[in-house]
Parts: sequence; C-alpha cells; structure tokens
Amino acid sequence: MLAHLHHPIAEPFAGGMEMHTRLVADELVRRGHDVTLFARENSSTQARLVPILDDSFVYGTVRHSHSRDEALDGAMRRALARIEDGGFDLVLNNSLSPLPYRDLDGHPMLTVLHTPPTLEKVNAVIEAPGWKPGARHTFVAVSRFTAMAWRSLLPEVGVVPNGIDLDQWRAVAGQERGLAVWSARITPEKGLHLAIDAARAAGLHLEFTGIVGDPQYFEDEIRPRTGPDVRYRGHLTHEQLATQLSKAEVFLATPLWDEPFGLAMVEAMACGTPVAALPNGACPEVVLPSGGAVADKASVDGLAAAIDEARTMNRRKVRRHARRYDARTMMNQYEALMLDLARLPAAESASGPGPLPDSLSA
Repeated sequence: MLAHLHHPIAEPFAGGMEMHTRLVADELVRRGHDVTLFARENSSTQARLVPILDDSFVYGTVRHSHSRDEALDGAMRRALARIEDGGFDLVLNNSLSPLPYRDLDGHPMLTVLHTPPTLEKVNAVIEAPGWKPGARHTFVAVSRFTAMAWRSLLPEVGVVPNGIDLDQWRAVAGQERGLAVWSARITPEKGLHLAIDAARAAGLHLEFTGIVGDPQYFEDEIRPRTGPDVRYRGHLTHEQLATQLSKAEVFLATPLWDEPFGLAMVEAMACGTPVAALPNGACPEVVLPSGGAVADKASVDGLAAAIDEARTMNRRKVRRHARRYDARTMMNQYEALMLDLARLPAAESASGPGPLPDSLSA
C-alpha cells in the first residue's frame, strides 16, 4: 500500500487521506491480509510499516517546489524499487504520486482517486502520447462527481464512496444551542473565512479545528475574525473531534474548490449533526437528501440560509443518512476488487477485471 507522503499516517491526522490510509491498512490486516505500508516515518498502523521518507521533511515549509518534489519522488522510487523486488500480490495506490502510473504497469494495482484531475504531474503522465494504463490497473474514485471528472482522462473509473468507522463517530456530548463547528485543514481553498462570516450572519458562534496548513492565510484572514463568538480549538484527535462535532447544532462545510468527497461532513452526520454545505464538488451528493442542507450559491448569504435550514433537521435521520458511508461497505468493495486483480494471471490480463462498482448499493 502506497501512502500519500505529505504527512505521517498518524493522529491527529492532517486530513482525510491520512485517516483513510490507516483505516484501510488496518482493516485489511484485521481481515487476514499481509499488508506492507510504504509511508512517512512516525506513521502508525497495524500493517508492516516501511518508512520511505523521514520525519524531518515538512511539506508546507519546503522553500522550493523543485526540492519538495525531488524529496517526494525519491521516496516513492524507494517504495517502487521494493515492489519491483517481488513478493507482493497487488499494489493499493493511495498516493498522489505520478510514478505508480508510469512505473508499475506490469503489476496488479488498484488506485483510489481522492482528488479531481488537477494533479499536474499525474496528468502529465496519463496525457503523454502513447501512455495507457497497465492491463492489470483498476481505478476507483471516492464519489460520482470525482469519477465523472476523471473519466475524461482515464478509460474506466468506478465509484467506491469513502467510508468511516461508524462505531467511532457517534453522539458523545450534549448539544450546545447556538454552536456551529468547522473542521478541516486551514487553507484558503477550505473556506474557513466564509464559514466564520456565515455563522455570524446566522447568529451562531463558531468553533473551528484543524491543522494550520497556510500560516499566512491564518494570520491575514482568520485571526482577525476570531473573538468571543469565534474560537480556534486546535488540531484534535478523532476522539476529541467526535465530542466537538456532537455538541454542535450544525457543521459547516465550505470548500471553495471541487470537493472530491468531504469525510468531515460524514463524520459530523454520523454524530447526528446536520451539515450546511456550499454547493461545490461532491457536497450535494454526500449531504443530500437528509444529511443537511446545501446552499444555493457559494456565498455568505447562501450558506447562512443553509445553516438556518440544516439546524432544524432531525438528528436521528441525519445519523441514519450517514450509515450509507459505513467503512465496512467501502472495504467489502475494495477487497473484492483487489482479490479479482490479484487472482488475474498475467497471460489473461488483456480482458481486465470484472465490472467496476458505480453506486452506493454496488
């Protein structure tokens, strides 16, 4: 299993990809598979960990993008060299690196597409003249929205919606009237500034959590907006975040980009907290029809109206809506695809594996 290398796979998680990687690796081990995870040093997993990038690398502080890319590519090459040495039945590609697309064409590989097709180096590989995916490569996206975007570049993309451990995300605190919560990496494209303004417009106080991914954005746009009604609660573990989500009247999801899925929305809904979301990317697909409300436009006024609608929703129905994103359903689909690929003899690989899942009920 190839991890995303920007951050260690450890709590408190830097983002959804890190959480997803550990959940998948640990669940595969629990199901009896022999799993090796190539990841950052100081990652935490029940799988066999092979550190390929030391913890001195800090993604957000590398001064030159060329040096950053050299470090990431060098680490991924070390992982691919180990894979080429043999002994692996299948590669689960959970990275953002272009190298597996180019250098593992002879290996069975399941790639999970966690982002829209906006990764320049990945796009450069798959759009190069003569490139085609390995005959034993399968691609699945985390939402229908993301799959549709990738289908212009890849010949076949299935859909396996993201999942969470519903036993871990549940109501564990009493509800606090008038409280909105926001949680994500604190970067401009996550839209925290808009969430703060909309919460105030709706007459709520806001508590926000997450790693500060862009310190300049935090100092310029967020710190000036804090006050008695807007407070930063730090970077929380999952246990702490479940308590934070449970006590809120509403969770705010404010991506200012094509959100590929939005795991934080599902975590909130699993705690019974309805979501008020901007209408970007997969947000409508994940939230509707009964997990919350989606703004009619990506604006402060639009989100404030969605907040007013969402906070009155039945929390039991919101929790029920989140059950469609049970990690067991996700893992059953991953496991079926991986077993199909791993059992496929190379001589028969031209026909490829069976049909890909394309719905929540697949």
